[in-house]
Amino acid sequence: MTLRLISSLLPLGFLLLSPVQAQEKKPVVEKSIASDPREKAVPPTRNTTTGKTFEEELRKSLLALGYKVAEQVQVGTRPNGSKHMIDLVATKGAHSYLISLKWQQTSGTAEQKVPYEVICLSEALKQSRGAHRAAYLVLGGEGWSLKEFYLAGGLRRHLSLDQQVEILSPETLLLRAREGKL
Repeated sequence: MTLRLISSLLPLGFLLLSPVQAQEKKPVVEKSIASDPREKAVPPTRNTTTGKTFEEELRKSLLALGYKVAEQVQVGTRPNGSKHMIDLVATKGAHSYLISLKWQQTSGTAEQKVPYEVICLSEALKQSRGAHRAAYLVLGGEGWSLKEFYLAGGLRRHLSLDQQVEILSPETLLLRAREGKL
């Protein structure tokens, strides 16, 4: 297995252990249901390292294609008034692009967040008053049941937005970036 594949499957801290430490490390058993009614159930933790790996790989690819890339940039406020932090802002020449990333390896809630994220990106473009040329929501991973619907523009018939936001696969985003067509 390559290191990239291994790092996407194992928690990052595990890779930093020596082989002896790794063998000595005891597995953590988490409760999902309390055995004693007075105890609170501990929700299972999620491995978010694959999402961070996805973000890092896209950042590196955009840098290699000549873009300047800033991470975790506040780009205004969300409709609920909270800060809107964007994963990546890619800039080339006089143009900058907002890039939000969603990773879903197995079925889960990421795809339910897509419409709200599109609304937030549209609002960020509006608030920027032309400072950013476009906004993209990039869907990575294989756990999406609605991925084709989103990539085919299925939300457009349900959402009427002032600012157009595109939902892309990572491959399409990088192809456009390579061709200078973001």
